[in-house]
Amino acid sequence: MWPPEHERFADRTAAGRLLGTTVAAHLRQFPATVTAQTPLVLALPRGGVPVGYTVAEAIGADFDLVISRKIGLPWQADHGVGAIAENGPPVFDRSELACVGLTVSDMTPAVQRERAELRRRQERYRGTRPAPDVTGRVVVMVDDGLATGVTARAAARALRAGKPAHLVFAAPVCAAESVDLLASDVDAVLDIHSPREFHALGLYYNNFAPLTDAHVAEICTLAWSAEKVPAPV
Repeated sequence: MWPPEHERFADRTAAGRLLGTTVAAHLRQFPATVTAQTPLVLALPRGGVPVGYTVAEAIGADFDLVISRKIGLPWQADHGVGAIAENGPPVFDRSELACVGLTVSDMTPAVQRERAELRRRQERYRGTRPAPDVTGRVVVMVDDGLATGVTARAAARALRAGKPAHLVFAAPVCAAESVDLLASDVDAVLDIHSPREFHALGLYYNNFAPLTDAHVAEICTLAWSAEKVPAPV
């Protein structure tokens, strides 16, 4: 059986608990001057949201989202050749585009579609809530796994523009090859398993049920309703 049973997670929440321990150990390496401000966990919807929420609870972090969308081929939308994150430029696997005879300009209609979907998700998940300010903060991006890594790279590059003090990507399982590619876009990549032989992310979860917008909105409401409200002056 592959992967072996001891490398599998019961579900995303269980994986988040384990990942939270790894993230906490990483943050303890930094002096108090770096971690004085509450860390910020940014989950990638949809699958990263239950993982990120659990990590945020484990390390006492603020919780929010960074929304990134895969950009697929014009004739096969589920075959990702790029990605785009809110307020960020599209990121493409140029070698993959070259293999199918396309250029970045050929992907303009797909980029426009995904930008529209990003806006829809921003409105669905956040409503009028503004996107978080990452300036000077320790930021931990969280997903339920890292396969090709293109959506994580797009999110990382968008967040870099906001000048965080330290930017981490964390996921319970990351394909080792993709870790190598993402390493140049973040300050650290944290995982529990990083296999060189990576077939499918779902194999690492006993329960890998798909999540809906309603699931994401429910977790966000739970997280944000628990935020401390400043006392009136």
